[in-house]
Amino acid sequence: MAMRTRTDRTAADTAPESTPHVGADSVPAATSNVGKGIAPESTPHVGMDTAPAPVGTGSAAGPGGHDPYDLRHHGDAEVRDGALVDLAVNVRADTPPQWLRDEIAGALGGLAAYPDGRAARAAVAARHGVAPERVLLTAGAAEAFVLLARALDVRHPVVVHPQFTEPEAALRDAGHEVGRVLLSADDGFRLGPSAVPEEADLVVLGNPTNPTSVLHPARAVAELARPGRVLVVDEAFMDAVPGERESLAGRTDIPGLVVLRSLTKTWGLAGLRIGYVLAGPEVIARLERAQPLWPVSTPALAAASACMRPEALAEAGLAARVYAEDRAYLLAGLRKFREVSVSGEPAGPFVLLRVERAAQVRALLREAGFAVRRGDTFPGLGPQWLRVAVRDRRTTDRFLTALGEVGVR
Repeated sequence: MAMRTRTDRTAADTAPESTPHVGADSVPAATSNVGKGIAPESTPHVGMDTAPAPVGTGSAAGPGGHDPYDLRHHGDAEVRDGALVDLAVNVRADTPPQWLRDEIAGALGGLAAYPDGRAARAAVAARHGVAPERVLLTAGAAEAFVLLARALDVRHPVVVHPQFTEPEAALRDAGHEVGRVLLSADDGFRLGPSAVPEEADLVVLGNPTNPTSVLHPARAVAELARPGRVLVVDEAFMDAVPGERESLAGRTDIPGLVVLRSLTKTWGLAGLRIGYVLAGPEVIARLERAQPLWPVSTPALAAASACMRPEALAEAGLAARVYAEDRAYLLAGLRKFREVSVSGEPAGPFVLLRVERAAQVRALLREAGFAVRRGDTFPGLGPQWLRVAVRDRRTTDRFLTALGEVGVR
């Protein structure tokens, strides 16, 4: 599969040829720009709350070439040093469970053979009620973003922010100029389909969204679909929502729909790297051709199969209900602080806080033994934002006490 490459724009650059329409099960193929001096076409402004940024290597450049957002910063960077209570990474505590550890360990006897993903692929397909050719297993959802960026020949990709920054970083690294739709805290980060420009031929958003924790209605998300557009919905946290309400996974009637899922968050498998893509067969085929051989390890495949079983889905459903109860407890405690506010209605296993002096508060919390996620690396957010993972009530009580002790009122 040929890949798009980033080149410097000059007056002699030639725009890429037009992109064909994308149907429910079709996608434009990537074309090679290697050695042709071809740069991606500049993305126009896309509304009052949108602003395209120039091509970069993972950071959006502002005036004077300054990069205001570190798109490669993630929550794990907050907990690398010291024995801190981890409120920065959105992985369920005390995972993976022992039964899943046993499944992974049991797969080690097959390491001499090359991975065979057919059983895991069939298990994922059965879980979502789709054919196996509509499923692609990936080394985490992050790999899927890279595959989409490299395999699709799109001219006007748009990312809805604030959200997980890897989709934009992957698009930029593949040579695309990316437009941004910035949702507003004043509106509770609600999605309005009219905010996305009609010329966008690739739209990426999360549901529920990281870091805002907002769950967009499935109908509003589906309204973003158009003939000739690929609609990518990152549902990495959807299994943390009771009943997975508002999920589009398994839908085959929406043109250009691509749904991404991860097993990292609920099952504590960040180090194993396992996720999957649900899309039309032609999309899946193009992404699969862009993958290296044997991209998912045998232990990861065993984990994927195990997590699709009815008893695993029941456990995930219970965990989602516990998350909802623990999140309500955290929010009730935060309401006691007049300097802390929460925009929108959180639905995920984390909460986005607005607090003045956030950088100072974060540093003081770190000294008190708590790691929280800075929010200023997410496009659309500023230095007054912090993201806090939902934990059990005992941990939440300790965190709320520490928040008061560091001077938050």
